[in-house]
Amino acid sequence: MVMKYALIGCGRIATNHIGAAVRNSFDIVAVCDVLPEKMGEVLARHGLEGDPSIARYTDYREMLAAHPELELVSIATESGKHAAIALDLIDAGVNCIVEKPLAMSMADADEIVRRAEERGVVVSACHQNRFNPAVRRTREALEQGRFGRLSHGSIHVRWNRNRGYYEQAPWRGTWAEDGGCLMNQCIHGVDLLRWMMGGDLVRVYGSTRQRFHDYLEAEDVGVAVLEFSSGAVATVEGTVNVFPRNLEETLYLFGETGTVKVGGTSTNDIDVWDFADEREGDGEARALKEATSNVYGNGHAALFADVAAAIREGREPYVTARAGRDALEAVLAIYRSQRTGMPVDLPLRDFGTLDMEGEF
Repeated sequence: MVMKYALIGCGRIATNHIGAAVRNSFDIVAVCDVLPEKMGEVLARHGLEGDPSIARYTDYREMLAAHPELELVSIATESGKHAAIALDLIDAGVNCIVEKPLAMSMADADEIVRRAEERGVVVSACHQNRFNPAVRRTREALEQGRFGRLSHGSIHVRWNRNRGYYEQAPWRGTWAEDGGCLMNQCIHGVDLLRWMMGGDLVRVYGSTRQRFHDYLEAEDVGVAVLEFSSGAVATVEGTVNVFPRNLEETLYLFGETGTVKVGGTSTNDIDVWDFADEREGDGEARALKEATSNVYGNGHAALFADVAAAIREGREPYVTARAGRDALEAVLAIYRSQRTGMPVDLPLRDFGTLDMEGEF
């Protein structure tokens, strides 16, 4: 059965969503954006601009009312609108994929998780880097116990975003609609780090700054130490201040019997793969280098395929709403630590990006 799909929000990341729908042979029923020209642009990139079967809407509520047959909708609007749209979709019984971050506050994220579970709606946070071959190899080794006990890990997101990037969309870098580099650019890496480290995240120490982007409200560099219930620790470094272009998104895991470095521009390459027990396939892993055309990687199609399968099979998706909630919690804990000058114990309640207003 062909999945009936629609997209809400046709900005920068929307082409990855439409591309994933096309590659999975979804029936693209409709697209929606408050700017009509944006819908035409994203459809044109995939040769769909003249397709009369794809309806266009400037109000997603009208789209939902007109198309009760929709089975899956992805949300790719500005971040500050993710939660409200997701909750409306859940209430309508429509499964959804929510671009990162899942929400901008813990209250909204927890409500998305609660309501989706209560109503039996599949909600996936769009952390597509979990599907990178290098990441999946690393996760498989972790689940096989090849690292032994973990000592520590780290994520480095060292990218460049210039003034032109922020001027393309005025919501970027605002506390109400976006947050800073940790929330926008680094949250994929934070998701991978928290997912890999094992045990609950129990305490966060964070420090953020606005060094070169004084026309924004939010940070352009942030660092943090994360403590886990397992006893392991991890560090986060995220920035958009790297001159002159994107440098790397790198994940390190260090264990008693294994060390892995997943590198490349967006955790797509295996740079180090060392384990005490050499196994068949390790040589292939060491040579893994995935070509990508941009920092978003190639994982959207696989994530969309998994969500469609989860809907059909009545199971959770590989990347759940709770995973999106947990990544958000880690970033917001770093923000709260910056705000208070103190370590933050988790779970985190009643905090959101709006609580950071005026920080810089």
